[in-house]
Amino acid sequence: MIRILQQDNRITKILFAVIIGFAIITMVITLVPGVFDNSATNDPNTFATVHEPGILGRFGWNSSTIKMTEVNQLATRQLQQQRLPEFLMPYMTQRAGQVLVQRQILKNEADRLSLQATDEDLRRELETGPFAQYLFPGGKYIGDDAYMNFVQNFFQVSRSDFESQVKSDMELQRLQALITGGVSVSDQAVREAYRTRGTKVKFDYAVISADDLRKTINPSDVDLEKFFKDNQARYATAIPESRKVQYVAFDASNIPGGKPQISDADVQAYYNQHQSQYQVKEQVKVRHILIAVPAGADSKTDAAAKAKAEDLLKQIRNGGNFADLASKNSDDPGSKAQGGELGWLDRGRTVPEFDKVAFALNPGQISDVIKTQFGYHILQVEDKKTAHLRPLSEVKSEIVPILEQQRTGAAEQTYASQLAADAKKNGLDKAAQARGLHVVNTDYVAKDGVIPGLSDSSALLTQAFSVVKGADPASVSTGDGFAVFQVTDIKPAHAPDFAQYKSHILDDYREQQVPLLLNTQLKKLDDRAKVLNDLKKAAAEMNLPIKTSDLVAKDAQVPEIGSMGGPASVAFTLNKGTISDPINLGRAGVVLTVTDKQEPTADEIAKNFDQTKEQLLNRQRDEIFSVYVGNLTKKYEDAGAIRYSKRQPASPTLPAGN
Repeated sequence: MIRILQQDNRITKILFAVIIGFAIITMVITLVPGVFDNSATNDPNTFATVHEPGILGRFGWNSSTIKMTEVNQLATRQLQQQRLPEFLMPYMTQRAGQVLVQRQILKNEADRLSLQATDEDLRRELETGPFAQYLFPGGKYIGDDAYMNFVQNFFQVSRSDFESQVKSDMELQRLQALITGGVSVSDQAVREAYRTRGTKVKFDYAVISADDLRKTINPSDVDLEKFFKDNQARYATAIPESRKVQYVAFDASNIPGGKPQISDADVQAYYNQHQSQYQVKEQVKVRHILIAVPAGADSKTDAAAKAKAEDLLKQIRNGGNFADLASKNSDDPGSKAQGGELGWLDRGRTVPEFDKVAFALNPGQISDVIKTQFGYHILQVEDKKTAHLRPLSEVKSEIVPILEQQRTGAAEQTYASQLAADAKKNGLDKAAQARGLHVVNTDYVAKDGVIPGLSDSSALLTQAFSVVKGADPASVSTGDGFAVFQVTDIKPAHAPDFAQYKSHILDDYREQQVPLLLNTQLKKLDDRAKVLNDLKKAAAEMNLPIKTSDLVAKDAQVPEIGSMGGPASVAFTLNKGTISDPINLGRAGVVLTVTDKQEPTADEIAKNFDQTKEQLLNRQRDEIFSVYVGNLTKKYEDAGAIRYSKRQPASPTLPAGN
């Protein structure tokens, strides 16, 4: 599951697209120069302050503060929503801060133009806007308690904050509508746009592969030596720095006293301190069958879906196999292949109607047909777990290894510190000998190399390349223990001998020659094809295979060409039978000739006219509003009306499991 049943993902999209994200601002921020140039405050809790340009603004009138908590919340949500790695958090934090700054600038401008939303405007928006399906399903209000639960569950803000955000967004939408209200596109432009988008072509094409060309480039040693000499700067540090390391490694078996012993009292103390980890939530294990009803479906479609669900329920109650019927009939792609199996669900994880029925049934029971915003469901509860604390007897086997690992790690670290201190005083050889350990001397090894005998030498090498030769012995983890090491010699990065590096030089030479050769061969193919007026004959003369595409549109992918929206899109501008100019794709090149071309009919253009027109209008509106936002932000920047904090705290760590 629960792709289709987890708290409706459309709500999350609304949150980012309608309230906090404000997509237009996000598009614009990377275009605005000078951001963060004028710092003024040292408050670590403040990202920036924004005031209206002018004397009154400078005295604090109409001044607003962007708090770091707001910035971090937005950055964290965007990072998680886009499934980006955590190391990008600093970048996302700055980006989120700029979004909120520009949102405040736009709100100032909207307020100046008296575009504020009233309470009555808010009521109409909630009843008819994107939240209506959740707050006013079927036109009926869900009630204050359900409303507050909805806001808290999905947005983690108070009702008043939520309504304030919706009002603010309405205000910004009005501003955008005001700025872009005069945008228009001609009917001819609409027809041409759809004609271009709807055109399909089929073509023959000959491919010249850069990899194949590379194999034909076989320079003499004289040529390579000249290339090597001409590119001395390129190879000056081609052989990276390497270092010799002397180290002593050990694991838990070498520690005096052996493996730490864990008593029952130790286990009990850990259990008492970490009981929250052993709390089991109320859960239910469920299968379901979904007969989907598309949003906005008419009553006939709804009735047909309900009838199908009721027929399936009848089959199940008459002995039909639930899993088989789910596999054959369910419209939930996330569980259909597993016979409707959703696994263990926490309370509140699914939409309310589903959640209520699932937790009301006992194991083995089958629900009546129920309806949610996704359609009609039949539920089968397989098992249930009540909320409880797992007893110590059950989790002891989990706790003991944790305590053993903690104490072993602490003992190893203490032993490593003692060994390093002894080595600093008496030398690594004597310190190792006194403990019955063996000293290892490596050959020269690069920073990204591997030290044989250590399960993980990456940390040791990273640290070894950060100290000077002969620095005091230092300890470092090796994955299954610790090591104490010293750097005994350093060989700086240097140029290689020609003979030693010949294969690399050959690769570099070929890489440099390939683009020129590719262009030469492409032009030769193209010229010959046009002289013969036959691409197939020209390709045969150059021993190149001819391939044929399917009938494709601009959004298609063609083997060895890739996206038809790239350089090969020239095919859509050619007449049938025309041979293209050379098309360089980087790793390959093609020449093509169009064998079939199908443009949309007048009826198809007319049918899609309104949709295409709206798309063109939206594109132009976005472009115009982007320019407006950029100019307005620059105005604030130039006037010193944005003050960024010099001391911004580190971005928060993402919660585990998200």
